Amino acid sequence: MQITASTVSLTVDDVAASQRFFTTHLGYVEQAAAEGFASLSREDAALDIVLLARGIEVLPPDQRDQRASGLIVAFTLAGGLDDEEKRLRDAGVEITMPLREETWGERLFQITDPNGVVVQFVEWATPGEDQA
Repeated sequence: MQITASTVSLTVDDVAASQRFFTTHLGYVEQAAAEGFASLSREDAALDIVLLARGIEVLPPDQRDQRASGLIVAFTLAGGLDDEEKRLRDAGVEITMPLREETWGERLFQITDPNGVVVQFVEWATPGEDQA
């Protein structure tokens, strides 16, 4: 098996709202769109995102009324976590989990899109780096 890309498919109530959020604040661009559907990507290693409207008939019947919940879309950054948090805050994005550092060396914060999709930004401390 050779995986060439990774995509997460999120079922949401308002595709346009999530699409605007990801393109406006997170640098995604639309690859394709139709009624109840949007495919988004970035030029870096971030996973692609497909947004599907809850109830859309392309989903199997047992999945149509589900919505994205209980998951976190996490992006690992190579430095610049503080700058990214400030950029998003300055752009009016609500920081739904403030920047913090865990004892195991993970620094992170979270934002949430209009449909409740949690997006987490993570930066790992370099091994041997002093953990404050």
